[in-house]
Amino acid sequence: MAPDTPGRPPAFSRVPGTPVSDDPRRLAALHGALRGSGFTHDRVAGLLGAAAMDALARDQAVPALRVLEPVLGTPGHPDRGTAGLVVLFLLGRAVPAEVLAASAVAPGDLVGLGLAEQTRDGLRSTVDLRPHAADDGTELYVASDLGESQRPGVLRRDHVLGIGQASLTLAQTTDRRPVGRALDVGTGCGIQTFHLLAHARHVTATDLSDRALGFTRFNLLLNAQAFALDPHRLEDRVSLRAGSLLDPVAGERFDLVVSNPPFVITPRAPGETPADRFTYRDGGLPGDRIVADLVRALPGVMAPGATAHLLGNWEVLGEAAGGAEDTAGEPVPVAERWMHRPDSWVPEEIDTWWIQRELAGPEEYAETWLRDAAESRDPEHYERAYRAYLDDFAARGVEAVGFGMIRLRRPAAPRPHGGALRRFEHVPHPVQQPLAPALAATWARADWLAEHSEDWQDAHLVAAEDVTEERHQRPGAEHPGVILLRQGAGLRRTTVLTSEAAGFAGACDGELSARQILAALAALLEWTGVERERLAEEVRHLVLDGFLVPLEQQPAPTDVGG
Repeated sequence: MAPDTPGRPPAFSRVPGTPVSDDPRRLAALHGALRGSGFTHDRVAGLLGAAAMDALARDQAVPALRVLEPVLGTPGHPDRGTAGLVVLFLLGRAVPAEVLAASAVAPGDLVGLGLAEQTRDGLRSTVDLRPHAADDGTELYVASDLGESQRPGVLRRDHVLGIGQASLTLAQTTDRRPVGRALDVGTGCGIQTFHLLAHARHVTATDLSDRALGFTRFNLLLNAQAFALDPHRLEDRVSLRAGSLLDPVAGERFDLVVSNPPFVITPRAPGETPADRFTYRDGGLPGDRIVADLVRALPGVMAPGATAHLLGNWEVLGEAAGGAEDTAGEPVPVAERWMHRPDSWVPEEIDTWWIQRELAGPEEYAETWLRDAAESRDPEHYERAYRAYLDDFAARGVEAVGFGMIRLRRPAAPRPHGGALRRFEHVPHPVQQPLAPALAATWARADWLAEHSEDWQDAHLVAAEDVTEERHQRPGAEHPGVILLRQGAGLRRTTVLTSEAAGFAGACDGELSARQILAALAALLEWTGVERERLAEEVRHLVLDGFLVPLEQQPAPTDVGG
């Protein structure tokens, strides 16, 4: 779509099939009417109750309908207008005009803005519009396409997703430091851009879909006051650009990049066109190429010191297709070799950290994404599509598919000792949210260790506030057989200690330096070889992972509940 032209509607303000956003005053009035009708996150949650809200999150409407039907059927009920808006926008059901009359929202405005249509049974929504409470308590309204539980049939191919678990995960793992220029690649309905506006002077949002950019513009203007945007000068803070991935920003540099790209691995069909794809999840490339290509290209738009945060899928090949063997010639388990291909995608000068959260077999992966687009509603189509998935994976020798979070960083300056930081972890257990502060702290510790490679042992170490120790031993045994350290925050890791490392950790009360404790243990145990160096390396990893921290870096105590 062409840039704004005087006398014409602003770009992406009247994209067919999306809400209209060419009249900021009308959107401000709608925002006020929604709030005035009690259509807020807390009010809706209180009206439905926890059980119905949880069911709604699973795309199950019946519990909510059971709660709302008595309210809808009682003229004069104080929650009748709110209930009508919930049924209209969250459940996708028709609502009689007399029910909506109990709210402050005018049906004609909803129709005029492209949010609803008039039917014989009353007003029916054409979009999902729901209140969303941001992490800082700001109340937002977010419009997106109706989901599978709100409309019949398979989702439209250019479907625009709303706020889902993946987008929330990305938001919770993205650094929130103040930056000048931020980039949101594949913005969808705009959720990452909303978060970026809180700490970036300017955000550029790209998407291949004009419909996605139409929804993003509508959401920005609907919440203009919450974002402190001048709705008549949107371009001062946000630039919306159509194009594939990084194409719209070629040659530019950004301080922070986020992306929830269309990473779903989808079988390619002969003669397929973009109209055959679910563009919100399918980038149109074979296998995991979309993630591989994006990871390789991102450093080209990252300014010195910039970080990039994204989600992705990656294929793990079986032994016959390149699965690795260990030094003894034994096959390496899939959970230990998933990182081999992703590691090759990252340029050597870029720091990277991959946190794999899930590892699914081809069958489970196919079932997940066929269900996602409601393709299971047609049994014959479902069987063909399922078979195509399995054939596609078999053709490349794929044993499993990983999913997780990817962090990249371009160092602000060349490192005196060289070498990028590279880390690959499989973390399937629950973690603390938001996770971004803990991840940033780990990189800060890695930087500290790199800067103090010769003298880090002079630091006085203490156990982090969230760390606890566990000892396990057989009944009647004199000594424990297993000693563990557990983190109650961040990635909530558990590490098994050698008895020497456990002794070292027990002595870390801040009185002695790491070097002094190492020397004392070496003397006590009468070490004459490389034992001290091995223990020092074990301690170094405990510092990197945040089990032990320099006394002067010990943060204030935090809630470490599970």
